[in-house]
Amino acid sequence: MRAITYDRFGGSDVLTLRDLPTPHVGPDSVLVRVRASSVNPVDWKVRQGYLAEVLDTVFPVVPGWDVAGVVEQVGLDTPEFEVGDEVFGYVRKDVVGGEVAGGTLAELVAAPVRTLARKPAGWSFEEAAAVPLAGLTAYQTIRRAGVRSGHTVLVHAAAGGVGSFAVQIARSMGARVIGTASAANHDFLRRLGAEPVTYGDGLAERVRALEPRGVDAVVDYVGGDALDSVPEVLRAGGTVASITDARARDEFGGQYVWVRPDATDLAELARLGETGALTPEIVEVWLY
Repeated sequence: MRAITYDRFGGSDVLTLRDLPTPHVGPDSVLVRVRASSVNPVDWKVRQGYLAEVLDTVFPVVPGWDVAGVVEQVGLDTPEFEVGDEVFGYVRKDVVGGEVAGGTLAELVAAPVRTLARKPAGWSFEEAAAVPLAGLTAYQTIRRAGVRSGHTVLVHAAAGGVGSFAVQIARSMGARVIGTASAANHDFLRRLGAEPVTYGDGLAERVRALEPRGVDAVVDYVGGDALDSVPEVLRAGGTVASITDARARDEFGGQYVWVRPDATDLAELARLGETGALTPEIVEVWLY
């Protein structure tokens, strides 16, 4: 099969297209014919070695964790899927690279069933491939922040890939959403059902103007200055969850989230997609 690979850490110049053996399919895995994948910020961070202390790396590496495709072969014990099923998933494994840990920027990928769910019929393969990492990140932070119907949630970087999913997921739960974004993205946030506010000085006052009692949860997808306003905008007993800033846990007693593959969570995202409550926003598609 053909795959994008790299044999050392570095910039985009280390990427090459090469032929590799068909991935081995373990007893609890299926072989997926890749119809679409997606690129996330973590992909270049892994490629440049920034996460080497977190994730073991064995060269060569096939990058990519998001996939949408068709099951081509099943393992010995995979009753969840049959050949021909259309699936999507977040195929992150315990080791990056190596013969049994290939990524999704390839023609084929061996995916443990715990990383997959059935693709909603209403999503294209491109739309489905855009969801797993970003959608799971949004869903797991919203859930760990304890968001429920009637809550008011402040979503930082609400117009981004993860943030826009978080807005839709929180709204599907019956929550009110206030989202930070640049002015150019405010109409987009309104379309998703959020009340937009701009970043920068005076943020706490703008949030308080919309919710004088303070918000029930802050979910953060940008870090840095975004969390500085927590003491002023979060009501007593509220929760903070962040994917970028450990202060959410260490300073504010909240959650510091590293997204996990989870078939049940993926199935919930698929259900939201089927009902129209979750819609991926595709900016650009590259064909190879």
